[in-house]
Formats: sequence, C-alpha cells, structure tokens
Amino acid sequence: MSNTAVKAADEIKILMDLVWFRNDLRTLDNTSLQQACANDAGVIAVYCFDPRHFESGPYGFKKTERFRAQFLIETIQELREDLRKLNITFLVYLEKPEEIISKLAAKYKVSQIYYQKEWTAEEVEVQQNVKQACETSVTFTTNYDQFLIHPEDLPYDSFEVVPNVFTQWRKTCEKALHIIKCVEPQQQPKTNLIDEPTEIPSLSDLGLEDFKIDNRTAFPFKGGTQQASQRIQQYFWESKKLKVYKKTRNGLVGTDYSSKLSAWLANGSISARIIYWEIKKFEREEVKNDSTYWLFFELMWRDFFKYISLKYGDSIFKIGGILNKDYDWHSNKAAQKEWISGTTRYDFVNANMKEIAATGWMSNRGRQNVASFWAKELQQDWRIGAAYFESMLIDYDVHSNYGNWMYNSGVGNDPRDRKFNIQSQAERYDSSGKYQRLWLEPSLFD
Repeated sequence: MSNTAVKAADEIKILMDLVWFRNDLRTLDNTSLQQACANDAGVIAVYCFDPRHFESGPYGFKKTERFRAQFLIETIQELREDLRKLNITFLVYLEKPEEIISKLAAKYKVSQIYYQKEWTAEEVEVQQNVKQACETSVTFTTNYDQFLIHPEDLPYDSFEVVPNVFTQWRKTCEKALHIIKCVEPQQQPKTNLIDEPTEIPSLSDLGLEDFKIDNRTAFPFKGGTQQASQRIQQYFWESKKLKVYKKTRNGLVGTDYSSKLSAWLANGSISARIIYWEIKKFEREEVKNDSTYWLFFELMWRDFFKYISLKYGDSIFKIGGILNKDYDWHSNKAAQKEWISGTTRYDFVNANMKEIAATGWMSNRGRQNVASFWAKELQQDWRIGAAYFESMLIDYDVHSNYGNWMYNSGVGNDPRDRKFNIQSQAERYDSSGKYQRLWLEPSLFD
C-alpha cells in the first residue's frame, strides 16, 4: 500500500463505519455492507474466527470440525479479495468478537457498526457482549439479511402466528410473494484503505487437522462467493441440471444430483435472493417446470425453519422441541459409537455415516434416514445427533439443522410424525447398491 493511501486513511479514520461480518460472507446483496458504503464515512470490515466455535460442546463434539472450517477459511480468503476490489480493508482475527471489535471501534473512532442480525441464544449473547464492550457513542445497525422473504414482507402480523405446518405457511406466502431485489455496495475511494495487515488462520491455528479431499465425495467444492457463482453457472447454465432437479434430488452419488448450494447459503457467501433471481432468469431463458419450482421450494423450506426458530426461540434446542413432547429418550454410548462409526445393523445407515465422517457431506435422503434411525428406532436423544451434524457438516445452518432434526424426531413440524423404513428406503433409492458399495467397499472404486 502506498504511503499516500495510509496517510489519507489516517486522516479520515475519525469518521469510520465498521461492517462486522458473520454468516453473511459476501459483498453482493449484503445490506449491511451496502448501507455502510452509502455513507460519507470511511469503511472497514472485520471477521472473527471465534475460538468458542472450535471448542467441544456439551456432547463431546467440536462445534466446528475441519470440513466446515476449511470451507470457511476459503470463503474468508475470497471475501478479502472481493472487499479489496471495493477498496475496503478486511481485518481477520482469531479472537472473540467482543474482545476485538471494541478495540477497533476505539482505535478507528468508529461511529457506526453494521451487522446481520441473529436471534439464536449463542449468537444473541455475542451481540450483547459486543455492544456492552463498545463505547456508548457507537451506533449499531442490524439487518435481517439471511432470508428469501424479508420479515417485513411476510404475510403475517408477527412471527408468533407463523403456522407450524410448512404447507400452510408456503401457500400463504406464495399468494403474497414479494422478493426484494439484490443490492450492491458502492466502491470506496482508494484512500479508504488502511494499513493493518492481519492473517487468516489455518486449520492448525484452529486446533484442527489438515486433510485431503476424499475422491468419493459428492461435495468437492471450495468456499467463497466466486465458487458459488461458478457452481450456479455450471449447474444452471452449462449442464442445465436444474431442468431435472426434482427427478434427481434424492440421489446419493456424484456432484450433480442436487444443486449443492446449501453450503454457500449456510455461511452467507451467496444469498437466497441471488439464487431466486437466477432461477427466475433460467425460467425466462430456458424452461419453467417442476424442477425450477422445486429449487425455489427448497429455499422456502430454509426460510420456514428460520421463521420457526424466530417464533419459538431456544425451544428448538430443548429435548421436547417446539411441541414440548415428553418422550423417553436415551443416551447410550455404545449405540452412539456404532452410529457414528457406521457399524449399525443397516448398511444404508452405515454408508451415510461413513460418508459424513470422511467428507463432511451427506445427501438429504441420507440425513433423513440416519436421523430417523437414531431418534425413532434407537430412541436416542436427538440433540446428540444434531450436535454431531453441527460439528461435521460443511453446510451446517443452525435453523435448518435443528429444524430438520426436530422434524425427523417427532418433536417439530412433521404433522404425521413419520418413521422411515430404512430397508425400504435403501431398496428405493439405492436399488443397485452402488452407494452402499462406494462407502462400505471402497477398494472396489480405487
């Protein structure tokens, strides 16, 4: 960086705004960034690899294991590049947000901090800690920025009256559907850059082991907005697999049975709105069919679980779920070991559990089956399964993960309280046995 840029930044830092990135790791369609860039003040950005996210939770699993951590590191690397193009310095720390953001606010005389609003317990506590640590002169501006349907456009007077049944919610929302346009941040002058280099941590810095990507994985992709854009380009426009998404979405092997966009959505390196508008473009230029609708349908499911968590708060983490059911749950260490290691009585469950252990990925069909087996058949505490998924999944999203686990465990939003017939599911979705052989007899595929 030139001395001129550093000097100029020093002169304007008395009027700095700070964008605190969380699970909104993108520059395009980021309301907090767009708002900060529209002001006359300078803009700096920060992301904290919170050490608490890499510690063990109450069930003995690290909250973030190596697969999602690596995807996050890659995302942050790309975000730094994208912010640099906007002449915004991106500061990255392996620190608790409440410890570093207050220091930055004091050092750069930050007048306003922008961030994506969260509402689940741990995230809310961090928000409160940051506010308490900063001087009272700092203004905080929050945005609900992880939805497809913005809360202000929801056809309900409050979150409390959102229906518990997805179909009711979806039909009501579709009748009054309004999806806002994507926003873009203004590029800042080069004088906005500051000279404060920080390092993006490695897996080792996070206390995690390095790894090589398993050649059998259905998710060989890297993190970052550019990677998400490439995936959309490939899945929508090059292979045109979106045309047949509904037919292939229950697949188990390969990269193209589903869109695989969930991981980028989970950490916010792409927004649901970006995907929605790309679907609409595809429908105009290629085809509008059941498959294009079904990808929108899945975005609606994602929104639904977010609104359910807004409605019920911390009940999504309680053993009785949002229904406050009083089941006789167990916590059998031997059963847990067999489930995680993939040595249960069902090869279909075992193959899926070996896949997630080796790759951090599992298909939607697999997730439903292993969850049903754990909670319905073994009657083990569903929160243990949810915590394991939280640790391992590349595409972990707190609302979808706990919403789906409640759903499959009979304490959430399934009005029929279904239990999967594992053998029947295996025969239906892996009739040739290819998937099970892939993970249980890997030598056959060397």
